[in-house]
Amino acid sequence: MQNESYKAAGVDVTAGYRAVELMKSDVKRTHNSCVPEDIGGFGGLFIPELSGMKEPVLVSGTDGVGTKLKIAQLLDKHDTVGIDLVAMCANDIICCGAKPLFFLDYIHCEKNIPETIALIVKGIADGCVKAGCALIGGETAEHPHGEFTPDDDMSNFIYEYDLAGFCVGVADKSKLIGKTAKTGDALVGLASSGVHSNGFSLIRKVFNIISRAGLNEKLAQTLLTPTEIYVKPVLDLIERVEVKGIANITGGGFYENIPRCLPDGMTAEIVRDSYEVPEIFREIAERGNIPENDMYGTFNMGIGMVAVVDPDNAAYAAEVLGEYGIRAYRIGKVTEGNELKMI
Repeated sequence: MQNESYKAAGVDVTAGYRAVELMKSDVKRTHNSCVPEDIGGFGGLFIPELSGMKEPVLVSGTDGVGTKLKIAQLLDKHDTVGIDLVAMCANDIICCGAKPLFFLDYIHCEKNIPETIALIVKGIADGCVKAGCALIGGETAEHPHGEFTPDDDMSNFIYEYDLAGFCVGVADKSKLIGKTAKTGDALVGLASSGVHSNGFSLIRKVFNIISRAGLNEKLAQTLLTPTEIYVKPVLDLIERVEVKGIANITGGGFYENIPRCLPDGMTAEIVRDSYEVPEIFREIAERGNIPENDMYGTFNMGIGMVAVVDPDNAAYAAEVLGEYGIRAYRIGKVTEGNELKMI
């Protein structure tokens, strides 16, 4: 039923219904036997499979995509940012050793354009499939800020929206990944797929990205490369190697995130030339005249996740990750101290 009064105020409820219909098939392909069908309607339902677990522990994470969305909106490309959304949440909870179970999303837009919303959700579904979790619910909120009609000139129209997500996983208490590293343990770095989803406010300033006219398409495509989802390779790694800590390299880069997975009084010693830093990071540093410490304190610099293992297990850990197409490098070691060191 069309609500003309609400539509006159800027909210088209029929567009919301249309968006739901368009996204149904993508949502459906994330479901598994744990998702009851045709039950509920106001809440997402999930029946977890907990057999074999003595003390199941739920692990949750929530995040967004940040101003990377501005690049997607300027390029009018909306089908991959949903992957970033899932990655930002799922990659966090696997640092505890938890298997993601289900995901919910929140989309805030000024105008509900069903086809665009469906593209965003397609990306979220793609991410959920890669993370092995079910998309069981979500919300699209239309918040009009001005007057917009389909007859308006669309040549300079930038479709703006924001995304947030919420992921829940589970792990047996005895298998949770804590902070058990010892001096001399190896740091295995998992290669990133690119910039991932942090530092984009600085990137936009460095490249002066303020409009479509000023956006180089090749650069934009590089920046929009989806965040790598490490769930399946890392869960397998945990089963095959003793992992003593895991760090997701997001906002704060190496300096903030690696110490978070280490015991008090211990830090990391990173070998600069242990792997090749991708070209995009060198370009950002050179064009923006950004000091090295700021780069490693803002971006992932080509390493999206770090696992702490016994030195004797480092080569095997890299081999396991390589089976999933994830390049991995021994990038340093655990040492005593309170400040991360670059050598």
